[in-house]
Amino acid sequence: MKQGRKSMVPMKNSSMKLIDFYNFIIDFGIKNDLRGEKEVRELLKKEKEKFDKLSDKEKKYFDQEKFSNPYKDTRILFGDPDIYVQNILVGIDMEVSEILLANTLNSLGKKVDLVLAHHPEGKSYVNFYEVMNLQSDVLNKFGVPINIAENITEPRIKEVSRRVMPLNHNRAVDTAKLLNIPFMNCHTPSDNCVANYLQKMFDNKKPKFLSEIIDLLLEIPEYDYAARFGNGPTILIGHPGRKSGKIFVDMTGGTEGSVEMFEKLANAGVGTIVCMHLSEEHYKQAEKSKLNVIVAGHISSDNLGLNLVFDGVEKKFGNINFIETSGFKRFKHL
Repeated sequence: MKQGRKSMVPMKNSSMKLIDFYNFIIDFGIKNDLRGEKEVRELLKKEKEKFDKLSDKEKKYFDQEKFSNPYKDTRILFGDPDIYVQNILVGIDMEVSEILLANTLNSLGKKVDLVLAHHPEGKSYVNFYEVMNLQSDVLNKFGVPINIAENITEPRIKEVSRRVMPLNHNRAVDTAKLLNIPFMNCHTPSDNCVANYLQKMFDNKKPKFLSEIIDLLLEIPEYDYAARFGNGPTILIGHPGRKSGKIFVDMTGGTEGSVEMFEKLANAGVGTIVCMHLSEEHYKQAEKSKLNVIVAGHISSDNLGLNLVFDGVEKKFGNINFIETSGFKRFKHL
């Protein structure tokens, strides 16, 4: 039986405030965090302790959402937190054109209460690289000593921070404000869900060959759907008959990690990496490290993560009207 079949149990209509939706997503992301919920909650406490030691001037610029939300790349970008949301326009990338689309839909009578992006925009994009600290803890769980994991992750975090620093982060948010359209995004919480979901699946199913990994991915509707458009899971390094060995799912932590991680993972006994995407530089290093690599797919993996979050949302709040656009396709796994 394929995973992800739709539930036949009817759901009640939602009565959900934006702030409740947001808080649920953060909590759901924490519960699916590969570091473990206890460790993440401890990190939140440390942020409050850090804040208490700051001067008044430093406190002025401190992001106090970090007391309850460990994911800088997930925020309510604009809108009254107390509004009720039932109709959500969802896409992987929601920029100025998609905000204008939401406005057009509203003018045509197809109500949009909220625009929800996966990828960060506005203030969630400015410092999204901070979530990359998650990567060193995940590497450590797979056998890379924490001192080495942190040592190879920190330069990559600085590199990404320099890359995003000069960008015009607020373009889409400014448009949402002018049109009075509530706007938020959900990045690492949904990435945590897909990483956790796939890692548990591989740990339980224990596929012996790379071909079996592909077969398992294709049982998931998001990857099956992508494959129908010629963009399904692909063996990037290796071949179908090669043995999988220990499988590492690399799908969370903001963006691609350090190129040095491949050698360290190979030394720690990892045989195959399953990831969303791989740059040319990362590809060469993975190949050099003799690792098998399967690219599950970027947009399809983002879809899976969002859909797992939305399953949780609907289980708690009732039926939501998710309007699909910008690469998003709703599949239920209830």
